[in-house]
Amino acid sequence: MTVRRKIVVLIILVLAAGIVVAGVFFRRQHLKPLTIVGAVTVKDKDPRKQLPIAGVEVSAAADTGSAPVKSDSSGFFSLKLRQGIRRGHAITLMFQHPNYRPLALPEFAGDKLYVVYLTPLSASKENTPNRPLITVGNVRVRYSTKALRKVNVGSAVKTFEVENVGNVPCKGRNPCSPDGKWKATISSASLDAGPGNEFENTRVSCIAGPCPFTRIEGDEASRNTQKMTVSARDWSDPATFLVEAEVVHTMQGPIEHESYPVVFGSALSFTLPTDAQAVSMEADIAGETIIFPLGPALFLSWANCNAIVNPDHTSVYRCALKPGYRFQ
Repeated sequence: MTVRRKIVVLIILVLAAGIVVAGVFFRRQHLKPLTIVGAVTVKDKDPRKQLPIAGVEVSAAADTGSAPVKSDSSGFFSLKLRQGIRRGHAITLMFQHPNYRPLALPEFAGDKLYVVYLTPLSASKENTPNRPLITVGNVRVRYSTKALRKVNVGSAVKTFEVENVGNVPCKGRNPCSPDGKWKATISSASLDAGPGNEFENTRVSCIAGPCPFTRIEGDEASRNTQKMTVSARDWSDPATFLVEAEVVHTMQGPIEHESYPVVFGSALSFTLPTDAQAVSMEADIAGETIIFPLGPALFLSWANCNAIVNPDHTSVYRCALKPGYRFQ
C-alpha cells in the first residue's frame, strides 16, 4: 500500500469515527429529558409589586411532565418533562396555589426562561372581616451583629521625676543634651494595664521644672500595649513628668442596628447582612407600638414572610399582609 493510499484510509477512518461520536452525542442530547425552568410572580401592572410567589405547585398536563414541583421562596421552579418530549412539542403548564387563581399555560417545550404571573384571589364575602381593616404603620427592622469593640474600663495616671544637675558640660559622657553640650539624665516610668487590657491615648508631659530643657524619649507612648515604659531626658535641673492613658478592654459584643423596609402595595421587603442576629420587627399596630421577634419560622401575626439567601450570603425578606390588615 502506497503512502498516499495510507493517508486516504487514515482520513476516512478519522471521519467515520467523528460521525459515530457525533451520532452518539446527538442521540444522548435528543433523548435527554427537557427541563422547564422559570419564576412565578404576582400579576400587577406595577413591576415593583410583582413579588415572587413561593409554594406554587407546577406540573405539566396530559402526562407530559414528571412529578409536580413547587416554587421556592424566590418563585423559582424547575420541572422535568417526560422523556421523549422534544423541543417544540406542545405542552400545557399548570400552576396552582390556594391564594391565587389557577393558571393553565399553553406553551411549546423549549430552552427558554418562563416567567409566569398569577392573579391573587379576590376576597370573598365570607373571608372579608366585618370590622375595619387594622392599620400597620411605621415598620422598623431591628437586628444585631457581633463585632469586636473596645470598652473604656478606666484610666492610668503616674508621675515621675528626672534628677539632674544643670550646667554640667557633657564632654562626651552620655547621656547628653541633644546638641551634645550638657550632661543629661534619662529616667523612666512603667505602667501595666492588667491582663486583657491595653493603654490608649497615652500622654506624657513635663509639668514642673525647666521643661524647655527636657525631651520625651522614644515612641513607646504611641503604642497600644498592656505594659508600657516611658522615658524622659533632662539636661538641666530636676523636672517632673506626668503620664496619663486610657485603659480599654477589647471584647466581642452585639451592635444594634435599625433599618426601614420598602413597602409596595400590601407587601414589604428588606435585606439583612450575613451576620445578622436576633431579627425582630417593630410596628405600630392599630396605633400601638409592638415588637415582633422574627424567629426561624418567620412568623408574624399580621403578615406572611419568606426569605432567600443571595449569592453574596445576604438575605432578602419579603412579607405580605394577611387579610384584615393594611399599611398606613
